[in-house]
Amino acid sequence: MELLLQQLFNGLTIGSVYALVALGLTLVYGILHIPNFAHGALYMVGGYITLIMMTEAGLHYILAMVVSICVVGLLSVLMERLVFYPLRHSPPIQDKVAAIGILLFLEALAQFIWGADYRQMSTPFGQVVEVFGLTLTLQRILIVFAAIAVMILLYWFLKKTFTGSTIIAMAQNREGAQLVGINTHKVAILTFFIAGALAAIGASLTSPINLVFPGMGHLVILKAFVIIIIGGMGSIPGAILGGYILGFTESLGATYLSADYKDIIAFVLLILILSIKPQGIFSKGGV
Repeated sequence: MELLLQQLFNGLTIGSVYALVALGLTLVYGILHIPNFAHGALYMVGGYITLIMMTEAGLHYILAMVVSICVVGLLSVLMERLVFYPLRHSPPIQDKVAAIGILLFLEALAQFIWGADYRQMSTPFGQVVEVFGLTLTLQRILIVFAAIAVMILLYWFLKKTFTGSTIIAMAQNREGAQLVGINTHKVAILTFFIAGALAAIGASLTSPINLVFPGMGHLVILKAFVIIIIGGMGSIPGAILGGYILGFTESLGATYLSADYKDIIAFVLLILILSIKPQGIFSKGGV
């Protein structure tokens, strides 16, 4: 029983990070219908910025994370303004090619600047505590509570503020949003900033228990795409639920089946769920 509870908490930790990354991905897809493959590179840059701010600028972990959120958010906005916006009337394939190009460019740039070595990020929350007989680190507890707090804040922003409601309106009907006077360009900028900030938060939270390296976003972005497909393309509840489903399934599968198959579980789960619900758990626009 103790092993089961330990793995359930590990699944909650992993699922929280997956959900954060998938939320940014599904927000962008919801309003622009762009599968942003470069989102994994933003995740990677977020990890590096937090690490560099701590090691070279001497900032506290939390302050370094705030800097990372701002930098990656602005980088995401630049990506939208300089790449995706000029391609808005181009064939859909060009968005995908551009996103892959940004991914490769940012990874190569990170490797050029910081090298290809695997780097460990320190944390002031590395203490080990006993909670109900479970051995946990404060960093893992921080991941869970911070991720849930961010998701609640995002849901409140989308549902309870006028600015958030414009994002929902644009996700549901872009042309209709323009007709009622919503500035779709500003909404796109805001959405990309939020998506970049979510990627930076996810990377900053999980890097102390993993490693920072140029290819750290590859597997995360693949799984994030699996999550938003499982949950329903463009659905925020679907991204959150899909993230936790995958987190729990991976954690339990690695324990009771084999850790060798942990990364395959996501794609097996994708096939199983889509064979039952081809549109995903939630339909598009279920923000």
